[in-house]
Amino acid sequence: MALDKTVRDVQAACRGIEDGMTVMLGGFGLCGIPECSIGELARTGVKDLTCISNNAGVDDFGLGLLLKTRQIKKMIASYVGENDEFERQMLSGELDVDLIPQGSLAERCRAGGAGIPAFFTPAGYGTEIAEGKEVREFDGKPHILESALTADFAIVKAWKGDTAGNLIYKATARNFNPAMATAGRITIAEVEELVPVGELDPGQIHTPGIFVQRIFQGAQYERRIEQRTVAPASNESKG
Repeated sequence: MALDKTVRDVQAACRGIEDGMTVMLGGFGLCGIPECSIGELARTGVKDLTCISNNAGVDDFGLGLLLKTRQIKKMIASYVGENDEFERQMLSGELDVDLIPQGSLAERCRAGGAGIPAFFTPAGYGTEIAEGKEVREFDGKPHILESALTADFAIVKAWKGDTAGNLIYKATARNFNPAMATAGRITIAEVEELVPVGELDPGQIHTPGIFVQRIFQGAQYERRIEQRTVAPASNESKG
């Protein structure tokens, strides 16, 4: 019989996240981010967090909520261009920031989950990113040594999950969520639809339940878009 990893609600899921911890948060831009869990962290007021995420949200949504309340001490990310408060805190020295090439960030999370302590990559060589890092040459090309990333808690968002913690992500939400799900000491999954074991097609599962310790069904997802762009109406459609 499969182990039931369901917790009652987001409050129970986030229990144990304390001041000073490192937290990974999945998603790409505002797509596939754990909205409910971020809201709960904002509510609890937990502070001095090190957050590892592809992005820093926007001013009033996603990790922008935690930046607004000064709950994040350090941000490890690859893209932060949509958040004015992030920019202000970084330039004023209030926030410690580690900007990483996007591919390197993804691989550092994947390596952490795979138990690989470090790897060499050409990304970032010759830039500030390479300062203080070991450099080796492979096939005549210089590479820098990057260390793996792990976290006290990894929080991911999936489209569907079952009570054993098996997860299926939808489209762009597969960016960062699967890798981060493997790299947390405790992994929390919030899902749009929670089903009994056996309801998911085994061939479609992206994250096996072995990596997930807590799962709950979220609610009231906004699914915001950072920059909504639409094509101008054509003359034919106007007519």
